[in-house]
Amino acid sequence: MTIELILALVGFAFVSSITPGPNNMMLMASGANFGLRRSLPHMLGVGIGHSFMILIIGAGLITLFERFPMTLVAMKWGSVAYLLYLSWKIANAAPKTPDPAQPESKPFTFFQAAAFQWVNPKGWFMALTAISAYTVDQSLTQVAVVALIFILTNLPSISVWTVLGQQARRFLNSTARLRAFNITMAVLLVLTLIPIIRGH
Repeated sequence: MTIELILALVGFAFVSSITPGPNNMMLMASGANFGLRRSLPHMLGVGIGHSFMILIIGAGLITLFERFPMTLVAMKWGSVAYLLYLSWKIANAAPKTPDPAQPESKPFTFFQAAAFQWVNPKGWFMALTAISAYTVDQSLTQVAVVALIFILTNLPSISVWTVLGQQARRFLNSTARLRAFNITMAVLLVLTLIPIIRGH
């Protein structure tokens, strides 16, 4: 990979990581509801989980999708259904101090966030585009470089959204405001699905 290609990849990784998407909407909601510290496992799960997904796709899964394109279509609609379910969970999240009796009031764990990457349509787009457009021969070494660049770029980018959510907590000092915020974040999460449903 040339320096120019690496720099272009860094730009793509940064822009695609910091722009609104399911991960960032969920992390902003997590920051507002649980704060930065309790959201750290969620953040690490996103960054490490997505880079791991890039490695798996680059190691051969991309060939399967090229051979059987209908698998991507099935994954797309399955992902949309799951994200609609998550939107409902966010909208109905407990607007007070987390209660062990209410599972919706707990932040995502590292493994939940890492597993979520496999049903995140934007994450798939980012991984497939990076491997297809920014590697010369899709060798494992080049795929590893892509994964490394993404994790170095992704974590600072998603941190911005978590901190924004945490800072919003000072204005969310009532049950009604926090509930309204959660509903708003759920609606925004649904809106991130529009480009995927339209096929872009």
